[in-house]
Amino acid sequence: MTRPPTAVPEVVEYTDPLCPWAWGSEPVFKKLRAALGDRVRWRRAYAILFDHDDDPAPDPAAETAWYARYVEEISGHTGAPRAVRLNRVAASSWPASLVAKAAELQGADVAERVLRRLRETVFVLGEPADTIALALSAARGVPGLDPRRLTADAASADVLERVRADHAEARRPVPEVLSVQGGLPHPGKAKETADGGHRYALPTLLVRAPAGYRAAPGWRPFEAYAAAVDELCPGLLKAPGPLLPAEALERHRSLTEPERHLLTEGAWPPPRAVRVDTGNGPVWLHPQEAAVHPAAVLQTDAGL
Repeated sequence: MTRPPTAVPEVVEYTDPLCPWAWGSEPVFKKLRAALGDRVRWRRAYAILFDHDDDPAPDPAAETAWYARYVEEISGHTGAPRAVRLNRVAASSWPASLVAKAAELQGADVAERVLRRLRETVFVLGEPADTIALALSAARGVPGLDPRRLTADAASADVLERVRADHAEARRPVPEVLSVQGGLPHPGKAKETADGGHRYALPTLLVRAPAGYRAAPGWRPFEAYAAAVDELCPGLLKAPGPLLPAEALERHRSLTEPERHLLTEGAWPPPRAVRVDTGNGPVWLHPQEAAVHPAAVLQTDAGL
């Protein structure tokens, strides 16, 4: 069962802060959010990719080596950055999801930037935010963030219940995603769970409106996600024009190569942009972001 359709169209993004396919979908989701503006409610449901009941790896080093190759393969499809060295596979997605959900209580801009930092712990730093301490540390210095409130909210019963609700919702997929076919690298067929059920593949978008719903699962081009919206809500999308490079970096604070190619037009990089190299191309940081971002600080300390 899904929630009943709402009067205001809603886009539900089933995701996880530590998921490589979700990380690779950031460019098209940024463009889609810009095309939809405030005409929809965009809601993230944290599905918990690395769950409490997952069996521990008998050989953590071998698992990390395998997972690093897996992320490298995905980044080959998506063009997204990957860490030069992955230190370990995340033990749990719960801490990052709790901090991401807590950040939503401080507004959309803060929530976006905190989630971005959490994703970058894995795919830029190679040190997944799989404890509350690491997840809170990743958010340090985000503009407008109240760190004491974030710490308190992330430990609250209310935020825990919200993430538990996301976890449960992600395990009630609509029938259409149970038998997805297609030649894409990640078509998005729902994943089987240990208890014999299913959860949404990550990422999946579910568009809901009074007329019904449409599912757009997996890693897809912008046009596929846009078609799901347009089929259900014709005319809702407004094609966003490209941003000037400096404007885009001011707005997003951190941009990958796929993001800057999809979202911007003009000479790159903009003045004072800070380049952070990864195992699959650079991440570009706004200078104010670079002053507090863990990757840029580490790069400066290493004399790079």
